[in-house]
Amino acid sequence: MKKNLFLSIVMVALTFMSCTASNAETPASPAAKKETTNKKMTKVKLETSLGNIVVELYNETPQHRDNFIKLVKEGYYDGVLFHRVIKDFMIQTGDGNSKTATAETTLGEGDPGYTIEAEFVYPKYFHKRGALAAARTGDQVNPERRSSGSQFYIVTGRVMSSDELNMMSKRIADAKKQDIFRRLVMENQDKIRQLQESNDNDAIQALQNEFIKQTEAEAAQYNTKMTDEQIEAYTTIGGTPHLDGQYTVFGEVIEGMDVVDKIQNVTTGRMDRPTVDIKIIKATVVK
Repeated sequence: MKKNLFLSIVMVALTFMSCTASNAETPASPAAKKETTNKKMTKVKLETSLGNIVVELYNETPQHRDNFIKLVKEGYYDGVLFHRVIKDFMIQTGDGNSKTATAETTLGEGDPGYTIEAEFVYPKYFHKRGALAAARTGDQVNPERRSSGSQFYIVTGRVMSSDELNMMSKRIADAKKQDIFRRLVMENQDKIRQLQESNDNDAIQALQNEFIKQTEAEAAQYNTKMTDEQIEAYTTIGGTPHLDGQYTVFGEVIEGMDVVDKIQNVTTGRMDRPTVDIKIIKATVVK
């Protein structure tokens, strides 16, 4: 029986990536290069059933900022539930279907019917405690890592040690190489199948070696080493560093982290939904 070449090459990729190191930085999106830092940041107040939270929206993520403001002004967030809460990780909301949900309703799929292009401004903005970030579907169905049109989460996370961060940096570097290698495999599926059908093992090995070379060359353009600011934040106030470069961070909490903590400490049930509904009563742009 012939081996599934696609899977075997990916498995080799995983082995290869676990034995190599990277030196990189996720490139910032073009939006991050715009001269927007001098513009006053927009603030939004979320009046929740447990208290008020005020977030500030980054100008370097203009698509996410403008979409969030639009939804707030339309009243989209008024009445939505915090439908997914995980202590020491994050609290998530923004599912429009949750406004009329019963206790048995499965939540997490509701949105305005569109997605938003990723706007990674990393490492300037990262998943520190209090970060505001966009939820999204997984890489398998969303390789461009486009954000949900409405769902977002606020990071709570936990404080990490320096040793933990070093291990995390290595995993991030390995994940970057895995992403590159998998992309090369996907781009060359037809060629791989042809070699498989012809049982040309030498050519298969040569192609695999070429993928490895290309992966190393591309990975060398990045720098996944954490900045001093990240290290200080993750070892003092905490966060979720394993999400960095994976989800768009477009703002942060400036008031009401005590309310966020109240929410993250509630009792949850199936699919991490709070057993007692917690909702955004009203969201407003702060003048």
